[in-house]
Amino acid sequence: MQPLSPEQIRVERDSWGKLMCRLPDGQSVAITAQHLFPISDPAHWVSLRGPQGKELACLESLQFLDPASRALVEQELASLEFFPVIERVRSVSSLSEPCEWTVVTDRGETRFVLKSEDDVRRLGPHQAVIVDAHGIRYLVPDARKLDARSRQYVEWYL
Repeated sequence: MQPLSPEQIRVERDSWGKLMCRLPDGQSVAITAQHLFPISDPAHWVSLRGPQGKELACLESLQFLDPASRALVEQELASLEFFPVIERVRSVSSLSEPCEWTVVTDRGETRFVLKSEDDVRRLGPHQAVIVDAHGIRYLVPDARKLDARSRQYVEWYL
């Protein structure tokens, strides 16, 4: 199957709610949508993948899709991407791993286990992502904006 251009892409949902792409030949295939840079450039570069993960299209921007297809892809991406933003670190059980973090996020207070110091990654000079033991990613958009104690915990791992 050849990669598709944006004008060839028609996205719809089947009766089971699965995202489908109608191909130029009239055939429909199940697809998944994935931001290639969900944190650093969420407005650009979306991959649409068909069966067995084969890429059908890589879109620089969703603006090139028809409005109905664009809405469905945006809806799908929103349901797949979950990045709670850490606003405050209340406590860390230990400075050696594994350790339990208690944090306040933009979605409320939660606790998670940090398995390894490698699960805290710098994304820019002041931005970081923390991946918990279950694979949930927490975003620290700007460590400088955290209170002193929270910043100290995050910077310990950076």
